[in-house]
Amino acid sequence: MDRITFTRFTVKTCVPKTFECSIIEKTMMKLILAFMKGADEQFMDRERHKKILEILEKHYKGATTALKYKTPFQLLIATILSAQCTDRQVNKITSKLFQKYPGPEDFARLSPEELEKDIYSCGFYRNKSRNIVKTSQILLKKYGGQVPQSIEELQELPGVGRKTANVVASNAFDMDAIAVDTHVFRVSNRLGLAHAKTPEETERQLMENIPKNKWSKAHHWLIQHGRRVCIARNPKCDQCFLAEYCEYYNRTGSR
Repeated sequence: MDRITFTRFTVKTCVPKTFECSIIEKTMMKLILAFMKGADEQFMDRERHKKILEILEKHYKGATTALKYKTPFQLLIATILSAQCTDRQVNKITSKLFQKYPGPEDFARLSPEELEKDIYSCGFYRNKSRNIVKTSQILLKKYGGQVPQSIEELQELPGVGRKTANVVASNAFDMDAIAVDTHVFRVSNRLGLAHAKTPEETERQLMENIPKNKWSKAHHWLIQHGRRVCIARNPKCDQCFLAEYCEYYNRTGSR
């Protein structure tokens, strides 16, 4: 009868030693193979992500926000207005709005009802007018009329969520950030740059899978690809230059 000695105790066993070694060796081999497979898959994913980003940059280099603004404050207001509204429509509104009210002190003096008349052509204009007036008042009282650069402080402003804060931080202050809108969420999860069910989790995974110095650029690349090729319904997979690396295409065979 053999003995198997562990750190603090000894166990008697009637199993032949050769059989014991065989089981242990097989178990160890399975663990090693599983580890190697996982490491290999991670390496392949990193290489695929790298290739996707290279191709996106090649096609959309120089892409930036379509919203028109002159100051961080104007970008903040334009981004608040852009919720459930196209950038084109927002630009139509702000072209007159910012001439009439260029800074936070101008908006802070308004009542929400007054502002509604200028922004009624965008969705949820009543909520947006209240948030814009209140945000302008907070900026004057707490920040001397300046827009805070901290994403956390931006999110404390009325009508400013994570996406809006990231857009402002990235475009107005050149900070590294990934704003996840509907395009970024859809395209990144189709490509396999992320595997998430929420914008928050998508942002976290993109921050892991994309080099920090490309976060802001990748945000614009993904938006452009979502608008031009990887549209919500009936994506143009037959025209997509990323099909070879796309998980959605390779999974569905969509054409």
